[in-house]
Amino acid sequence: MKEYPHHYRVAASAGAEGDVKLTSPELDPIVSAPPAEFDGPGDRWSPETLLVAAVADCFILSFRGIAKASRLPWLSLKCEVEGILTRVESTTKFTEFEIKATLHVPRDTNEEKACRILEKVEANCLITNSLSGSTHLSQVVTVEP
Repeated sequence: MKEYPHHYRVAASAGAEGDVKLTSPELDPIVSAPPAEFDGPGDRWSPETLLVAAVADCFILSFRGIAKASRLPWLSLKCEVEGILTRVESTTKFTEFEIKATLHVPRDTNEEKACRILEKVEANCLITNSLSGSTHLSQVVTVEP
């Protein structure tokens, strides 16, 4: 890992109407638009869905690192996140992120250890730690038959 601080650069460009083009050095561009809830088309990534996606993505990538360091064998992890956007004191903001993690592990894996690692990931995910909304984790660990 490189020393801190890390810098991440993204550029957004758009005209008066239509999609927003998001670019970052050495990455494929993506387009976004307002979600249906804000009168957008609802068929493209929006800033809201990208933020919630960042929570899910960070959860899985953090799990990979912590599981590897903890020598936890695992087969797959599915992370579903619901971000709750609401008005608080005349400000629109995400107030909660409901994270549902389903971890599939090989037979003879210590399920308690797997659960502890999932909880550690929730506490250490840099994206959720950077947001003001609270996080709530529900977890399911399934063992290979």
